[in-house]
Amino acid sequence: MTLVAIHQPNFLPWLGFFDKLARADCFILLDSVPLQLTGGNYTNRVKMLVNGSPDWVTMPLKRGHEARSRIDGAEIVEQANWRRKLRRTVEQSYAKAPFFEPAMAIVNKVLDLPTASLAEINVAGILAIADALGLSTANIRRSSELVVEGQSNELLVNLVAAVGGDTYLAGHGAGGYQDDEIFARSGIAVRYQNYAPPSYSQVGSKGFVPGLSAIDALMNCGGDAAKLIAPHTG
Repeated sequence: MTLVAIHQPNFLPWLGFFDKLARADCFILLDSVPLQLTGGNYTNRVKMLVNGSPDWVTMPLKRGHEARSRIDGAEIVEQANWRRKLRRTVEQSYAKAPFFEPAMAIVNKVLDLPTASLAEINVAGILAIADALGLSTANIRRSSELVVEGQSNELLVNLVAAVGGDTYLAGHGAGGYQDDEIFARSGIAVRYQNYAPPSYSQVGSKGFVPGLSAIDALMNCGGDAAKLIAPHTG
């Protein structure tokens, strides 16, 4: 069995993203699809604990059909010192975390990148977090580097086939919109991730808050954050 996972390259993603990476034989970053035209999503924002409560930290993006036609072409708007403000928010929120310095180094590495490319910033964050969790990144591909066409489920099927996969690892909630029959007709089996994040102690929080950036787990657990996702060989 060759298990393939596909996910958009999110901004400093949550632990479930890396649990999927740990499980997959090949992990495709879906950077060749459009962004939603208005508002934010997980490609440019993520929740962290801010003053003890979950809140969004966000990268501002250019708007419009052309600017958001593909993730790999989307650009950040360098306005209102967003990098400095985001850095300060994370520093103030996690200053007392037991593993603040190594986790903050990842945030700084991402924010210090001299690029306006959303994809490049997000890929850098994904690789840095994966490394901190002891995950190999040799199995990561980008859909923009693969000659694959199609939309929606058809695109996913074609991407799995393009890398020689025979099984697709679907994420949490995919059953609500995914047509498994399309995969079956192409000879591709479907498995569901069903990741439930274990609780851990979070600095400044009265109770466990799930669904935050993996940076939160690294701040609070350090290298032991790797125990919160699927076992892996590194």
